[in-house]
Amino acid sequence: MASLVSSPFTLPASKADHLSSLSQKHFFLHSFLPKKTNSNPNSRPSLKVKCVVGNGLFTQTSPEVRRIVPENKNDLPTVKIVYVVLEAQYQSSLSSAVQSLNQNSSFASFEVVGYLVEELRDENTYKTFCNDLEDANIFIGSLIFVEELALKVKAAVEKERDRLDAVLVFPSMPEVMRLNKLGSFSMSQLGQSKSPFFQLFKRKKQGAGFADSMLKLVRTLPKVLKYLPSDKAQDARLYILSLQFWLGGSPDNLQNFLKMISGSYVPALKGTKVDYSDPVLFLDSGIWHPLAPCMYDDVKEYLNWYGTRRDVDEKLRGPDAPIIGLVLQRSHIVTGDESHYVAVIMELEARGAKVIPIFAGGLDFSGPVEKFLIDPVTKKPMVNSVVSLTGFALVGGPARQDHPRAVEALMKLDVPYIVALPLVFQTTEEWLNSTLGLHPIQVALQVALPELDGGMEPIVFAGRDPRTGKRRKSHALHKRVEQLCTRAIKWAELKRKSKTEKKLAITVFSFPPDKGNVGTAAYLNVFASIYSVLKDLQKDGYSVEGLPETAEALIEDVIHDKEAQFNSPNLNVAYKMSVREYQNLTPYAPALEENWGKPPGNLNSDGENLLVYGKQYGNVFIGVQPTFGYEGDPMRLLFSKSASPHHGFAAYYSFVEKIFKADAVLHFGTHGSLEFMPGKQVGMSDVCFPDSLIGNIPNVYYYAANNPSEATIAKRRSYANTISYLTPPAENAGLYKGLKQLSELISSYQSLKDSGRGQQIVNSIISTARQCNLDKDVKLPEEGEEISAKERDLVVGKVYSKIMEIESRLLPCGLHVIGEPPSAMEAVATLVNIAALDRPEDGVSSLPAILAESVGRNIEDVYRGSDKGILKDVELLRQITDASRGAISSFVKRTTNKKGQVVDVADKLTSILGFGINEPWIQHLSETKFYRADREKLRVLFEFLGECLKLVVADNELGSLKQALEGKYVEPGPGGDPIRNPKVLPTGKNIHALDPQAIPTTAALQSAKVVVDRLVERQKVDNGGKYPETIALVLWGTDNIKTYGESLAQVLWMIGVRPVADTLGRVNRVEPVSLEELGRPRIDVVVNCSGVFRDLFINQMNLLDRAVKMVAELDEPVEQNYVRKHALEQAKALGIEVREAATRVFSNASGSYSSNVNLAVENSTWNDEKQLQDMYLSRKSFAFDCDAPGAGMTEKRKVFEMALSTADATFQNLDSSEISLTDVSHYFDSDPTNLVQNLRKDGKKPSAYIADTTTANAQVRTLSETVRLDARTKLLNPKWYEGMMSSGYEGVREIEKRLTNTVGWSATSGQVDNWVYEEANSTFIQDENMLNRLMSTNPNSFRKLVQTFLEANGRGYWETSEENIDKLRQLYSEVEDKIEGIDR
Repeated sequence: MASLVSSPFTLPASKADHLSSLSQKHFFLHSFLPKKTNSNPNSRPSLKVKCVVGNGLFTQTSPEVRRIVPENKNDLPTVKIVYVVLEAQYQSSLSSAVQSLNQNSSFASFEVVGYLVEELRDENTYKTFCNDLEDANIFIGSLIFVEELALKVKAAVEKERDRLDAVLVFPSMPEVMRLNKLGSFSMSQLGQSKSPFFQLFKRKKQGAGFADSMLKLVRTLPKVLKYLPSDKAQDARLYILSLQFWLGGSPDNLQNFLKMISGSYVPALKGTKVDYSDPVLFLDSGIWHPLAPCMYDDVKEYLNWYGTRRDVDEKLRGPDAPIIGLVLQRSHIVTGDESHYVAVIMELEARGAKVIPIFAGGLDFSGPVEKFLIDPVTKKPMVNSVVSLTGFALVGGPARQDHPRAVEALMKLDVPYIVALPLVFQTTEEWLNSTLGLHPIQVALQVALPELDGGMEPIVFAGRDPRTGKRRKSHALHKRVEQLCTRAIKWAELKRKSKTEKKLAITVFSFPPDKGNVGTAAYLNVFASIYSVLKDLQKDGYSVEGLPETAEALIEDVIHDKEAQFNSPNLNVAYKMSVREYQNLTPYAPALEENWGKPPGNLNSDGENLLVYGKQYGNVFIGVQPTFGYEGDPMRLLFSKSASPHHGFAAYYSFVEKIFKADAVLHFGTHGSLEFMPGKQVGMSDVCFPDSLIGNIPNVYYYAANNPSEATIAKRRSYANTISYLTPPAENAGLYKGLKQLSELISSYQSLKDSGRGQQIVNSIISTARQCNLDKDVKLPEEGEEISAKERDLVVGKVYSKIMEIESRLLPCGLHVIGEPPSAMEAVATLVNIAALDRPEDGVSSLPAILAESVGRNIEDVYRGSDKGILKDVELLRQITDASRGAISSFVKRTTNKKGQVVDVADKLTSILGFGINEPWIQHLSETKFYRADREKLRVLFEFLGECLKLVVADNELGSLKQALEGKYVEPGPGGDPIRNPKVLPTGKNIHALDPQAIPTTAALQSAKVVVDRLVERQKVDNGGKYPETIALVLWGTDNIKTYGESLAQVLWMIGVRPVADTLGRVNRVEPVSLEELGRPRIDVVVNCSGVFRDLFINQMNLLDRAVKMVAELDEPVEQNYVRKHALEQAKALGIEVREAATRVFSNASGSYSSNVNLAVENSTWNDEKQLQDMYLSRKSFAFDCDAPGAGMTEKRKVFEMALSTADATFQNLDSSEISLTDVSHYFDSDPTNLVQNLRKDGKKPSAYIADTTTANAQVRTLSETVRLDARTKLLNPKWYEGMMSSGYEGVREIEKRLTNTVGWSATSGQVDNWVYEEANSTFIQDENMLNRLMSTNPNSFRKLVQTFLEANGRGYWETSEENIDKLRQLYSEVEDKIEGIDR
């Protein structure tokens, strides 16, 4: 154990010291370190930890610990070997092989040095590597799959390849494999040659890639050799033997391998007879246990041996013990680097679980899983849960993955699937000291890829120690192994416990903290959903006693303390926890005192006890998760790093785990605060708060299907099994009041424009448009002004275009209830939008394109013309839209029954698709001008839509929850926007993001170019023909998942670079686009990445930072390269290097999220706009540096401010119809418009733009246009607010939230028109009937609504009459009294 200690350090002796050391939270050393390290009782120790920054990379280890130089006593020839590997398990085996050769060899002495591929990032290490190759005889490489490092290896080895005696590369990227050379055997033609040997590498679809193909090859060697000429045959045979030796991995195998290669190929040993034995072959796959006499190929034999073990008690051998399957990598077992595996096996057995540890030699574990873990007769699983300790995807390891094959095997197995990971690229100490946690490449390979298989709980269970000299082996991290094993057994117990005994803690959120907000979740009617879930569980046999009759009664139970008088301001208290009990149950409580003082504190407490809010029904507890706790404190909101959870928060989870003793916790809806608590980004340690809080309770989490990025944070940081739910069905916003009148006027203008009444109708259109405040969006002539017929058409066309934009905007109507899929007719608007996109990859043309073609037009031209307000194009686009809706409605009607439910779609479709003329869409179109539309294209499209319709109405949200609670496997699926990617449906899948190295895709780059070109054009028009020099923009996690990296690609296109994919399709490099091709100057950028983007896409931040710095160093004229221009100015002003001055990629400090401007606005805890701007600057000024990626996020506020001060425009993206600017607070939270104005020397306000790619016709609008569009389609639209009111209590809160977010935009950008507040006031306050409905449905949220109106006026964002304000003040005191229960 002592080898784990990071010297120099000592631990504090006294309790007081212990607490003070806790305050230095990231130095809090893990409990697996020895407790006492100094023997002198009088010396006063202090806490010192060596926190290496060194070269700023992730790993500071040196290859020197892997160098063996022989003491050559007998003047033998020296053979020098240089090797590069991905992981270090070969190191101890190879070192011991070389040491015994040097002790016993009579023919040569061996010098060896090894490099981990990650170490080659460091320039000095790379130089040493190149120097080592200059006098080497043999080079060996294995598993080199990281492109930028693969290219470095290739460059260095290529130089020496002809001189080297042998080059052996085992499964790696093709570029590196081509370096192989053994006598006449070479792979330089890899991927082109016709010989069967090379055909192996060409198969694109191969799942587990090279290793398995090679294993097969090794077995079929004789058949292959007959194709090769004889001298080649010998060399090829030795290559294949080498592969057998290498995969055999034991010191003996490696010793014979070195003898064989040096004896056959090193010139100095020509003529010397070097004897070697054949490789000792281990099973390719099988079962291994450290105490078993051998490896087993049959699970029955293994279990027979298990039953005879004397070293374990009766209980473990008996039939009642839980059984855990483990998946191991064979290379660790054969090389003897398996102590971390042994630790997990011993820990599980100590906790009373049987283990079946299986392994495979290749990279495909799906076969062994099916062979050893599923009973061949009953086809039932032989285990209750499975833990993979490899960290890799189940099929394909680090090379090409085959996720469908993996999912198929895991569905058969049907138990929870956990993928834990050993540290690969860092030592234990480097991981402990890193705020990022795991290395980004390891996150991409070993966290993101296993998630696509449905893997969960990425717990780091093993580390490496840099200083144990030649034998650097893995060691178990004991506290982490305990956490992993307890959680694996807890998941297994869900499979074994009966439903009546299972206890479930349902957790709801209350954000911002106010009684009117209990049960907040995006798009979800929380209490109606909980009610529907509990009814279902009750029917299924779970104990849910005393469940009220209705969802409304359930709300009353949870929100009102029945003991107190009715309408009490308090939630129902489920448990009072004394301070002593809290401290006993919560070992990490002292760590919270630095931020919150001694318990109980004043949050969730009555001054003596900590209070847990909620209500218990039988074995189900519904609890309210406490909030962050610092929303109401403007000083805390300014801190650049987030505070720890408060005592009340910790008490809640201690109660759920240790007093209520939940078997599982169900977090209900998007989203809570647990997963956003401080700690490492990925790869938690024992002192990361999310890990401490969730403890060992299995976590099931209902998450909105369209938010894969935050769902991924919940998976990685709180070990959640995230189950997707549908967002409410979308509808078109439609027209109302004056807008409807306008639309009628426009149709009469079209029929009468050539009669004498044309001018008169245009005048009415102009005055009505003014009343509807459209004069801000469309330039209208003065009323009564005479204008020509052509100009009249243009004015009408522009107003018409605006109205159509409002009418066709998609809105999610109402809130979703779990287990209630949309009816078929509710799915029509979604299908219309699915049909509006071209899908070349599926061979599907969009419906608008097919219809436009039938009248001889190109849809893109129609979109452009309509945007410009050309009347005939606006009219044509409306006809296309109407025809699309009609055709799809008629199609859907044919597949539904009288109740509006979709009946067996498949049968109906076959009957429809069988007859050409009767197809319902053809019938519909035959009555329109589009009767000539291409039948074949329509048939392909409607087949696709039929599939989509089945998915939209399928319902598995409750089914999947029950599977998770029964300890079964929940099928994984992508999250995102169902319109762009129908594969998101049906919901009820375990949501995952995507392979972070796969973006941006080529298609995303194409879309990005369009948006950037429109943005630059728009800015030139608004800015006197000048290009913007700098654009400040935001990158969101979810947007980039949904669009496969569109906004990321926009940044690259602004600065004029393009991404370059490697042979495996991963993007890790960029190259500059020439100025000629770009056709404009390179635009400087200031990129603000959301905290979620930073966690998910750190590789892409690295890519962006490299790109910007590369552009700043290009030798180009500054008037053509604004990045360089500004970097030179800033370098001079700050006295730093140009490269550092070109820092442009910013985010929060690691483990912190958001600028807190949203919290301040939602809780009205801010004094003036300057205070909001300070929050933004202090929290968002942390930069990522590609030259020191291991250093994490470092504060660079000066550079941040200087870069922002050059911004001419601010910019954000909207990419899906459900979320717009006022729906969530994130958008204004990240908006720097007013801040830039304050930082600019000329005090000029930057232009603010929003790109809207929610439809096929991408738009770039100004921020104020977008806010107006949002207000018209949502807040002020009866269709939207009545939809919300139909959800009752939750609906009122949704209305209030939109108004609060509108005030947020006023505060950060000043881009909200006065009329928006005025109209909202007349809609919700002036209308007595509406006012009473709001007040009686949710008085708490109504009070907040009134308060927000008063605040908007008080802060100067809304000018209105004195009587309006008086009425609001009076209302405020009335509703206040009502809430307090005072009847006057």
